[in-house]
Amino acid sequence: MKTRAKVEATEADLRVGTEIQTGSLPTDFPDRPEFEIFASMDPAKEVGGDFYDFFMIDDDHLAIVIADVSGKGVPAALFMMSSKIYINDHAMIGGTPAEILERVNKLVCANNKAHMFVTVWLGILEISTGKLTTASAGHEYPMININGKYEMLKDKHGLAIGAMDIAKYKNTEIQLKKGDSIFVYTDGVAEATDANNELFGTDRTVEALNAIPKGASQKEVLAGVRVAVDAFVKEAPQFDDLTMVGLKYFGPESIAGGEEE
Repeated sequence: MKTRAKVEATEADLRVGTEIQTGSLPTDFPDRPEFEIFASMDPAKEVGGDFYDFFMIDDDHLAIVIADVSGKGVPAALFMMSSKIYINDHAMIGGTPAEILERVNKLVCANNKAHMFVTVWLGILEISTGKLTTASAGHEYPMININGKYEMLKDKHGLAIGAMDIAKYKNTEIQLKKGDSIFVYTDGVAEATDANNELFGTDRTVEALNAIPKGASQKEVLAGVRVAVDAFVKEAPQFDDLTMVGLKYFGPESIAGGEEE
């Protein structure tokens, strides 16, 4: 009976973690002529701390966040919530993605008695120009389509948030033109494992993206990657959250549907 009680308590803990995790994610995707964004998060049986976020900093700047917290269950979910709030608050204060991550890291490290950490990819899109400025705190490399095909972008990396209070971060600038897109994800995608313990990997991720028909919506892009992952792992259990964000740029409203600048 004691064992059963412990199991039930653990299951309750995971359910609460799932509710905290999924309840904090935005699900209303903006209908804008300048860009299209879509995101998804499929939690594993063991709840982790993946999250994504997107929000307007001002009329001309869109922030995009994807992150993966260490640990499982309610502690990871709570750490995820606080990290998400810190990033949002400091993005609204202003600064480049690297400056924002540096401020957030100092704040997290000062109050991190649990010694947890979170990998973060933060991008800020200047809608009027297509300039996307990004910074990474130890997160997965994004996949970018700026020439008609997706490929991995090895952007500049820093330490995960919470790892060391003196960590520094660097910006990477990407010039998006009409029709370009970017795909960011957590390690639940590339590290999805089949019954033979083989990883899905980044090469298959790129192949899955490039197999999706041109003109597909971002929702269809993410669904296509998920289909490819599921076909690879088959009946093997999912041990990590699988989180993805897709962004496609159409250009500023004045030229959306017209010629490129």
